[in-house]
Amino acid sequence: MSMVALRELVISAGPFVLLTLVLLWLAYLILDPNPPAKIVMATGSEQGAYAEFGKRYATELARYGIEVELRTTAGAAENRRLLRDVNSGVDIAFVQSGAGDAIYAVDEDKSGRPLFSLGNLFREPVWLFYRADAAQRTVSDDTLDRLQQVVPLSLNIGAPGSGAANLIDKLLNANKIDPAQMKLQRLPPTPAVVALLGGEVDALAFVSSPESALVRMLLQTPGVRLFEFPQADAYARRFEFLTSVTMPRGTVDLAQDVPPNDVKLVAATASMVTTDRFHPALVQLFVQAAQRIHGESSWFGPAGEFPNGVASEFPLAKEAARFYRDGPPLLQRYLPFWVANLIDRMWVVLASIIVILIPLSRIVPPLYAFRIRSRVFRWYRQLREIEEAAAQTDVKPAELLPKLDELEHRVEQVSVPLSYAEELYALRGHIDMVRKKLKGGAPNAEEFSA
Repeated sequence: MSMVALRELVISAGPFVLLTLVLLWLAYLILDPNPPAKIVMATGSEQGAYAEFGKRYATELARYGIEVELRTTAGAAENRRLLRDVNSGVDIAFVQSGAGDAIYAVDEDKSGRPLFSLGNLFREPVWLFYRADAAQRTVSDDTLDRLQQVVPLSLNIGAPGSGAANLIDKLLNANKIDPAQMKLQRLPPTPAVVALLGGEVDALAFVSSPESALVRMLLQTPGVRLFEFPQADAYARRFEFLTSVTMPRGTVDLAQDVPPNDVKLVAATASMVTTDRFHPALVQLFVQAAQRIHGESSWFGPAGEFPNGVASEFPLAKEAARFYRDGPPLLQRYLPFWVANLIDRMWVVLASIIVILIPLSRIVPPLYAFRIRSRVFRWYRQLREIEEAAAQTDVKPAELLPKLDELEHRVEQVSVPLSYAEELYALRGHIDMVRKKLKGGAPNAEEFSA
């Protein structure tokens, strides 16, 4: 393609291309397909399972260039409040079922931003550890199996803002136990363990997954017993946020046979919760990371049980529901995330833009042809003026020949694509015809045609 043809094509198609770019840019701004490069994730106490899982998520998201800032908190109850607070800066958090402040779900404060679940991640058993020597003060042996037996003991239920404290309050209420009758303490997990081992408290309660280093340590500490819930099924029927689980014999240590028998427990469910402002692409990244992190077998379930989109306290985010229904988006299985996400988020708009632009694109070829032909046809006006002037009696032909020569010289400088050369040669033939008329010779039609 000659430079002339290229230039005319650019000029002809320029408005069309510009309109396309403007529409794409507006669609990009409105849809905002790419997620932010940094988010804040609320976890829990430093030695807890949430903190450990938070580090894994930060590593997973770093693969896609997303920085996850981990914020240590008192636990699930505080996480819920931070998510609802528009000024907290928290984008996503671990939340435990039953961690609300109210004893009864109907009394729960749901003001603030609406929250959405990205799915259930893992079981969080209620771990109630107590000192064997302290238990002997309330029962004939050193084994407790009812919450009423814990009333005389000093019990740490977790720091204010922790999900454990709120869930234990619900269990005590269900057993008609007035917390005012108990010696309750509200220490964070690590100081509470130190106090238990030092004899400063008789018992403590965690609500955590087995990944917690503190839980695993206490399960193997001599003189420390794990409270079993013989009424686990009854608790699960009474509270929809609890399930009855069994820790099989030898789960902690096969060689040492710890525990020496199956242990029935009640467990909450940990989920990942965010707000309605969380970017859909990040939802996809987090649920895919959850599948890699929580998809294997655990102490309380087979591989593939988690993550899942089973109904929880919060409605499931649409993008998360899409993942649990269809798996990862098709394009993400074959293309880099950023490319696949951009296409996935904008394909509907792209299709709409194409539908609009296809009819408009039909004006480009005629406009291009018009501009090319106009490079030739615009000289016909001057040629006609010279021919009309020759017909006037007061104008001598010799005076018009220089103008015709100048016109011919200019036409010789005109460049057009080969496909339009016929018009250019026709113009030169017409100039020659007018010259013969000015010189007094009649033009030969056959000669002109040749």
